[in-house]
Amino acid sequence: MAITLTSLSDLAAHGFDDIIDARAPAEYAEDHLPGAISLAVLDDAERAQVGTIYKQVSPFSARKIGAALVAQNVARHLQGPLADKPGGWRPLVYCWRGGQRSGSFALILSQVGWRVETIAGGYKAWRGLVVKALYDTPFPCKVVVLDGNTGSAKTEILNLLPALGVQVLDLEGLAHHRGSVFGNRGAQPSQKAFDCALAMAMSKLDPSRPVVIEAESSKVGECRLPPGIWKAMQSAPRIAIAAEVPARAAYLLRAYSDMTADAARLLRIVEQLRPFHAADRIAAWQAMAGAGDFAELAAGLMQHHYDPRYARHRARIETGLTEIAAQDLGAQDLARLADLVARAVQTAVVR
Repeated sequence: MAITLTSLSDLAAHGFDDIIDARAPAEYAEDHLPGAISLAVLDDAERAQVGTIYKQVSPFSARKIGAALVAQNVARHLQGPLADKPGGWRPLVYCWRGGQRSGSFALILSQVGWRVETIAGGYKAWRGLVVKALYDTPFPCKVVVLDGNTGSAKTEILNLLPALGVQVLDLEGLAHHRGSVFGNRGAQPSQKAFDCALAMAMSKLDPSRPVVIEAESSKVGECRLPPGIWKAMQSAPRIAIAAEVPARAAYLLRAYSDMTADAARLLRIVEQLRPFHAADRIAAWQAMAGAGDFAELAAGLMQHHYDPRYARHRARIETGLTEIAAQDLGAQDLARLADLVARAVQTAVVR
């Protein structure tokens, strides 16, 4: 039996024990339904092989060879990851369009005696719901942007707000990136996977309450923000953490300790700034990095690279700005600042 999903929240409401992605591993790696496990009925090479036979020989030959491969792979799944599933296990299986791959897998699972279901339209239908939520529907909440120059601990303060009853949307967490040339945290999700995670996070927001979002550009690393969210952020009131350069430099040394621990990586990233600065400034920054003068390097980067760019961006924004002064950015200071931001959110929305 195929279920029809009409909203992103429908998936959790059905309460399946497991969600199985029957597509090839490369398809799963690009994006998949939240919580889905990969149990491919055709791996990447087999999928390509069957597709080639379909085009160059005949659909019948492709289906015959594909059926044999599917049977072999499903048998491995039954004897491996599914071997300990009880009789009452209730899985949901999907493939690209809810067709042959998921249908074949589901048929075998149903013959075992499990209450298996598929998704009408498969992953393509799910992706349609994600696109509708992000690109065809207005952002559901009033937005307050948490602003502040580089090193003002915006992300850490943002993550303290939920404990104070404030609704937040952590774009950097979803994108697995700290939002600057120095912000790489390893592999980012694909754009489709980022879209999916973002749409799911938005589906859990309470539209009657404001949501705080950290100030970002239209891209977080390589992940693009949907136009609706970007537009809402551009027109939203802002609460800015105002801290002096020494306090921000000290905070950056703590927050980016992974960067200062890898001198070669740090030098490579400074090199990427060469198109924006004179050669002597790049050389000076690289010398600081090589000598371990990280506080001086952080201060120089903020004063000559990041702060001017923030200033130009803010000059184009006409929304109200509330500043919260920060003398220092230690753990106790951040707790105090989070409390002040939480109080300022309601005032900013009323304005």
